[in-house]
Amino acid sequence: MVEDADELFVRHEPALVIPAEKTTAYQAARLLGEALGVSPDVSISIIDRIPERAGLGGSSADAAAVIRALALRWGVDPLDRRVVETARLVGADVAFFLNPVPSLMKGAGDTLAETFPELTGVPIVLVMPCTEGGVTSECYAEFDREPVVAADYEPLCAALRAGSVSGVAAHLSNNLAPAAKRLAPAVGEAETWLLSRNGVIAGQVTGSGACSFAICESESAAQRIAQSADIERGWWSKAVLTVGLDAFFC
Repeated sequence: MVEDADELFVRHEPALVIPAEKTTAYQAARLLGEALGVSPDVSISIIDRIPERAGLGGSSADAAAVIRALALRWGVDPLDRRVVETARLVGADVAFFLNPVPSLMKGAGDTLAETFPELTGVPIVLVMPCTEGGVTSECYAEFDREPVVAADYEPLCAALRAGSVSGVAAHLSNNLAPAAKRLAPAVGEAETWLLSRNGVIAGQVTGSGACSFAICESESAAQRIAQSADIERGWWSKAVLTVGLDAFFC
């Protein structure tokens, strides 16, 4: 929620352990105001449902939601060059969340190369075994010690162009996952557990961890696996569906 205020104020629920001024949401509002020549005198309230350090882009999604909401509030296209450049300043993947459709991002993950048709209604289950999550910088440092060559992404792009869920499932790849699993063996344990469940088509570790996801055969299968992860293992878990821009968070 964004409301008029005497000065910039950002509140997260639940509260974060770092000062508001150091959050991506606060920096996003400040930098966008500078880029557009607008004083960001607004109060921003964010309800966070994505765990910290999950590898799910939670802080980047927060920043992008703020940027998009303020751009629209100030009468600027959220994909205006100044807005996109601001997003890139906040974080490498923030620009993606301004237009969160399946996309090929190059460079540092901040340069859009191609977008693909939306894949909506795909049942997904998420599990996260580590309550504190992983630290992205540590994961990249571990990757640098034992780098893994990335898989060819063209087969995945071809599946996305065709709107093929089975094709996407067949070509999932994350060359950062081995580093995440070396740093936190529980991440690998959760991934292995998830892939062994009935109703799972394919899955892997998300980004730098600590979460893993799986594409499921049905919504009921995703819900059953999420419930099992919670009851049997005590892990954070969610059954969700992929959505399109009509369900965008702003």
